[in-house]
Amino acid sequence: MISIVARFKVSKEQEEKFLKLVNSLIEPSRAEAGCIEYIFHKDVKDQLCYCMIEKWKDQAAIDLHNNTPHFTEAIPKIVKIAEVEINVYEPV
Repeated sequence: MISIVARFKVSKEQEEKFLKLVNSLIEPSRAEAGCIEYIFHKDVKDQLCYCMIEKWKDQAAIDLHNNTPHFTEAIPKIVKIAEVEINVYEPV
């Protein structure tokens, strides 16, 4: 299993657009065969900071996900309007 923690910092002016883009990813990503978990979070202290915590079966599942139409359409738009930090983890 591989976990991905994607953190996003967005401006108030871009928040609505950002949320629409992220929400377009959630259901299709959860429906992918290798997706174990795909949960969107909002920071309790910083209301403009968000986090997507993803768990995938393996790297092949991530590679497939990264090439889906919903991903390739939304992600370039998200990175234009939000600061993005991606961290990848494996169980120890």
